[in-house]
Amino acid sequence: MKLERLVKKAQKGNDKAYLMLFQQYEADIYRMAYVYVKNKEDALDLVQEVAYQSFKKIGTLKKPEYFKTWLMKITINCALNLINQNKKVIPLNSDFEVLTGSEDEDIALTLSLQMLIDTLKEDEKSVILLKYYDNRTLKEISEILDIPLGTAKSVLYRALGKLRQNLKEVGNYG
Repeated sequence: MKLERLVKKAQKGNDKAYLMLFQQYEADIYRMAYVYVKNKEDALDLVQEVAYQSFKKIGTLKKPEYFKTWLMKITINCALNLINQNKKVIPLNSDFEVLTGSEDEDIALTLSLQMLIDTLKEDEKSVILLKYYDNRTLKEISEILDIPLGTAKSVLYRALGKLRQNLKEVGNYG
C-alpha cells in the first residue's frame, strides 16, 4: 500500500495503518535516537516516546510524503529533550560505560569519532548526523530542524570546520 494512502488512513484514525507506517521506520528511529543518547535503554525509551508523540499528532502532518522526515524531527526533538533532562542528573561514576557494537569494529576509531562529534553544539551535531549518518540533503535537514536552508548550510560548514580543527589538535590526521 502506498505511503500516502497509509498516512491518510492513519490520520482518519486507522490504528493498523499507523502501526504499519511506524514499523517501517522503527529501526531508523532507533538508530537516530541511539546516536544522540548513546545507550540502548534510552534509545528504546525514545522509540516508545516517538511512537506516542507521532500517534498523538499524526493529524498535524500536512504532507503525507514527508512522514519519515516528520518522524525524524520528532525523534531529534525527543532525544534533545531527554539529553537536557539528563544534564540535570549527576552520574555517580561514568567510568563504567559499556562498549557496544560488533567486535570487528575498530573501537578506538569509533570512540574517537564519538568524542569528536560530542565536541559540537547540539544544532551542529544534528546537522552532521542528519547529513552523514542519515544521508539527508541540506533541504531535508532544513525542513527537519525547521531552520532556513542557508542556516543549515552555515551550521554544516561551521561544524565541519570545528571537526577538522579538533582532528588537527588531536594530531591523528594532518
